[in-house]
Amino acid sequence: MPLAQTTIGRCEAATRPFAFFAETTNKNTAMETLSTNALLVRLNWRYATKKFDPAKPIHPSVWAALEEALVLSPSSYGLQPYRFVVVADPELRKKLRAASWDQPQVTDASHFVVLAPKLAITEADVERFIGLIAETRSTARSALQAYHDMMVGDIVKGPRSAWAREWAARQTYIALGNLLTSAALLGVDACPMEGLDPAKYDEILGLKAKGYGTASACALGYRAADDKYAGAKKVRFPSDELIEHC
Repeated sequence: MPLAQTTIGRCEAATRPFAFFAETTNKNTAMETLSTNALLVRLNWRYATKKFDPAKPIHPSVWAALEEALVLSPSSYGLQPYRFVVVADPELRKKLRAASWDQPQVTDASHFVVLAPKLAITEADVERFIGLIAETRSTARSALQAYHDMMVGDIVKGPRSAWAREWAARQTYIALGNLLTSAALLGVDACPMEGLDPAKYDEILGLKAKGYGTASACALGYRAADDKYAGAKKVRFPSDELIEHC
């Protein structure tokens, strides 16, 4: 059984009695559609977990699915101008905690990920991506020249090249949102974190020498039974204040 089916099935069992899947009306696809009720229940269930249970690790197969979710995250042009650093070493986690205002999530969560955008976007980055497209889709490199030129003319040599690092950082937040939603669907708690010192993170992880820099981080695992925020009501402005139809 494919990994995605295995982990989704585990989540389905954990979220009954509501129906996890809705019947699809499209008979031409083998994909099952997540029910609207299941989606909203999971999104209401998730919160920025402040206290994790160190004794509850994420199962390797579930974590593998979450890593793949990061890989599958959308990005502008599909260029993926980032790296996701999964920090497992306890000593490194302690150092990162000290650089995160001593927030316990850094060391207590099962897994800890640092989202690091590229510091610069070069024509070589575009060339490598174009090569990957050609190889993956069995497409002639010449057929992708216009796409290559468009990316170079925008991010590498165009007006946005002046803030390409910021552009790359924005792409990491798309991936972070995808990670949070994917974790919630699998019953995994998470805490996105910007309360950290990016420069110290870069130093601890040696990111700058690799051409990357810290944008944010995310702790993932399972909430502690006594986390006082677990039962707190969600605070959101009404939808008619946030969503405009025109």
